[in-house]
Amino acid sequence: MMLSLAVLSLGAFAQHDHSKHQMNGAHGNEMAPEFENENLGQAYVKYIALKDALVASDAGEAEAKAAELVAALSKVENADDAIKSATNVMKAGSLEAQRKAFSELSTHMADLVKKADISAGAVYVEFCPMANGGEGAHWLANEKQINNPYFGDKMLRCGKVKETIK
Repeated sequence: MMLSLAVLSLGAFAQHDHSKHQMNGAHGNEMAPEFENENLGQAYVKYIALKDALVASDAGEAEAKAAELVAALSKVENADDAIKSATNVMKAGSLEAQRKAFSELSTHMADLVKKADISAGAVYVEFCPMANGGEGAHWLANEKQINNPYFGDKMLRCGKVKETIK
């Protein structure tokens, strides 16, 4: 019985836990971008967390992540427009209003990212033509796989990569 227990224990420890590995893209070959400007890099990480909350259709989490983004953007030069837009997401009050404000925020974040030096990785500018009542809207992502923040699981894969910023 002890031998069986020992064999089972070794088998359990020999299992390889894939959940601890960082998978940044759909196929694991894309990595989160690294910015020369550390403050912008931290703000971008907060932006991605906000985007992910919207993808999950979690208005409470989106409000919290927008507040974190506002704080991070306060350390970034020339980010006044992005701060105003992130504040609008934070104060929106409904998921629909958050998504509308996120569209404007994404435009300002794209402007900041395009002016930045990215030392590794890439930022993907993605676009959904159906967002904002058919006007369309952009967002930024670390991967090419579409995870639409404007519709969440209703139309998770609606959109396409419009631009790659390196």
